[in-house]
Amino acid sequence: MTSNRWSDLERPPLNAPALRRAILTPDGFWTDLEVVETTGSTNTDLAARAKEGAPEGAVLVAEEQSAGRGRLNRRWSAPSRSGLFFSVLLRPSAVPVERWGWLPLLAGVATATALSRSAGVDTALKWPNDLLVTIDGEERKTGGILAERVGEDAIVIGIGVNISLRDDELPVPAAASLALAGAKITDRDPILRAILRSLADWYAEWVAAGGDPALCRLQQTYAAGCATLGRAVRVELPGGREVDGTAVAVDGDGRLVIATEGGGEQAVGAGDVVHVRPAG
Repeated sequence: MTSNRWSDLERPPLNAPALRRAILTPDGFWTDLEVVETTGSTNTDLAARAKEGAPEGAVLVAEEQSAGRGRLNRRWSAPSRSGLFFSVLLRPSAVPVERWGWLPLLAGVATATALSRSAGVDTALKWPNDLLVTIDGEERKTGGILAERVGEDAIVIGIGVNISLRDDELPVPAAASLALAGAKITDRDPILRAILRSLADWYAEWVAAGGDPALCRLQQTYAAGCATLGRAVRVELPGGREVDGTAVAVDGDGRLVIATEGGGEQAVGAGDVVHVRPAG
């Protein structure tokens, strides 16, 4: 039988017209929403549009990505329509550039909050940009966030969330999906709407506060939902160096503060975090 967009009835396509009606409201933040069948990377595509002057609030969603990227250019891939793969364009001109580093953390808070409310799955954050669920007592990654600066005034944020992946489709054993975590729904349309509304709300509060993460409650909310804090960790830094210790805080710049084994503290702004011991 010839394959078509309805060939997998368990994974129906997104309803783009309904999504646009729900999201592109006259008094809303989002200005454009496009759903494409497949692309290499929504971040790459939306960044190109940003360079051409696309307005803030543009959203690009792909049913499938063939060259999706995570941190350090790691490949992110999943079967068609098994998750949400999308990017949003922000132009936070009213916020000092030195506070833009909070945007991927803001996206993490907004996404985790929306997933908990819409899908009924308790979602935690692993610093700086992973979304975790717990299955049979084991923390596993169900999503990730990648922020990329475009030119002088734009940021593209890519968000990927595994929704209906089955065990035999997982790219690595440490991965997961909302379905495997017992989600009450796996309909991607309401989940996407919930994420976009949550992201718009948090972004508006952050901009209104001039990007001050404490004033808009972002710093406190991130810390409350961050599974990394209070844990023994190993941070693998760019250049091959490592920092071992206990994660004790996320500072005002969004950096992870490590109480090192030598008795001091070190704040890291980028790196891969390994949770050395389980939570609890």
